[in-house]
Order: sequence, then C-alpha cells, then structure tokens
Amino acid sequence: MIRRLLPLAVLPVAALALAGCAAPAPSGDSELVIVATTSVYGDLAAGVAGDRARVVSIIDSAAQDPHSYELTARDRLELETADLVVSNGGGYDPWAQQVLDSADAAGPSIVAVDALGLSPEGDHDEAAGIGEADGDAQESAGHDDAGHDHVEGFNEHVWYDPSLMSRLVGLIADELARIDPAGSADYAANASALEGELDGLAARATALVPLADGRGVVVTEPAPLRLLELAGLADLTPAGFSEAIEEGGDIAPALLQDVLTTLAEPEVALVAVNVQTGGAETDRVETAARAEGVPVLDIGETLPEGMGYLAWMGSVIDDLDAALGAR
Repeated sequence: MIRRLLPLAVLPVAALALAGCAAPAPSGDSELVIVATTSVYGDLAAGVAGDRARVVSIIDSAAQDPHSYELTARDRLELETADLVVSNGGGYDPWAQQVLDSADAAGPSIVAVDALGLSPEGDHDEAAGIGEADGDAQESAGHDDAGHDHVEGFNEHVWYDPSLMSRLVGLIADELARIDPAGSADYAANASALEGELDGLAARATALVPLADGRGVVVTEPAPLRLLELAGLADLTPAGFSEAIEEGGDIAPALLQDVLTTLAEPEVALVAVNVQTGGAETDRVETAARAEGVPVLDIGETLPEGMGYLAWMGSVIDDLDAALGAR
C-alpha cells in the first residue's frame, strides 16, 4: 500500500493560534533558538518562551509526513546549532536524534516520550530525555534508543494527551530557565498559564466518558488513541490494521474485511481517520463507515495552518463530542 499525503485543504478551518511556530527573538546581540521537530512542539515551546526566543518547527505543514521526513541541509544545521531541541521520540522523528547523535550539537534536547517517562524501551524518570546533546550526556539521559524507528505496540503520538503536554511545558520551562536564568520567572509564568489551559482540555476529554457509554472506536492509524481513551473509548480496530496503515504495509484482504465487518457492530461509536495520510484501504473504511451511519472523526498529526495547539485540540474535542452524540 502506498501512503499518500492529502492536501492541507482537507483539515479543519483555522482558528486563532495561542502562539505561532516562531516567537520573536529577544533583544540583544544573540538570540535563544529553540528547534522543534513538529509544529505541535514548536507552538508549545513558543508559548513557554514568549518573546525571549526564536522557535523553528521543522515539520510545519500538513503536506509533510513526520514518519518519513527527509532532512534538508538547513534542517540539519538548525538542529546542530539550536540552544534547545524539542522532539517527540519513540520512533516518531528518529531523524532528529540521528543528527544530534552524529553532531557536536550546541545545546540540550528534550525528547518528550523519554522525558515523560513513557519510553517503550524501559522506565525513565521525568528527567530522562533531557540532557546535553553530546554522546555521554545523551546516553545518561536515555537518548541512546531515541533514534530507533516505530516500536510495535507503542503509541508514540503523545501530544494527543493534553495532560502529558501539560507536564511537558513545565519541563520546557525548567530547561529554558537553566539555559537563560534571567528569563526564569517569565518561563514559569508562561508555563503555568499553558498548564491550566492544557489541563482544561484534558478535563473536557474525560468529561465525555459518560457520552462514550462504554463504546469503542475504529481507527485508521493509532495517532488519536490517547485522546480517545481519555474520552472512555476502547480501541475496537482489528489487530494489526492501524499499525500496517501507519507503516505503509500491505493489508491482507481478510484483515480489511474484518475491519469492514466490525464497522457494523453497534458498539462502534465512531471511526477516526487520519486526513494527512491515506490510501485505498482507508478510503474504503471511511466509505463503509458513512454507509453504516457511523460518524467519521477527521484527525491529523500537525497543526492546521494558522492554528495553535490549544485551538486545534479544542476543535478535535468539539468534533469528538458531536460525533459521540450523533450515534
């Protein structure tokens, strides 16, 4: 199966962003530069940094697939010279860690999966995944496995859980305060405000548990499952389907038929479709879902144009609420 990238136009209409992918540079002879692997992390980092840093997001378009992205020479230079790198980890953006592992990088990096203690390769405390980007520091910080590809059975899409992002912005603030002590009060205040908003999003998601009413969801890819599970939905996708779609593998006809049969079950509350990537199989699933009267929830992996993380995730929760109420 060939994964195809769908145009940005299929994503939700943009709303006002909390913060753009780049914050204005601070005054003075030098600027603090934060490089994020995707616009999600760029937006959150910019919200913490305020006007004290310039934030660069390498993946900043819905037409780019983070799983298979090929770095440009400029991307590589940005990663190597950044004062701080923020990445996802867990096999999602291994190209970033590969650069940091092979370069004399300028500053530390935060790998979200490791920093949040979620590494599929072993337990880490909350400080893991934060360290200097040289060999010894990376190894002690749990970075030695961060460059591996997707880990079977592990959902690396951690940004779909706003409560995890609430913890992450605190870690970003702590690291920025270490790099730039003069801005520590600003970073702490910005992070605190963001944490309140993010915790509010998580609360909105968990408030949907009664509406989910013990039902489940079929997903074309595992990206949104952390959010859907917060809302009380079980993953009813036949084993192997969503991971095969994500990895661009072939789908056996019997497995596809199993998915289509599952859609007719009354406990299926909705189908979640990744609109940034797709193929013939996902088209068939979406068509079949609509024919069965099953609501379809469109999701993506990067921010829609002009939209910040808070507005985007809020819109996804709104759509989820409407979909659960429609069936």
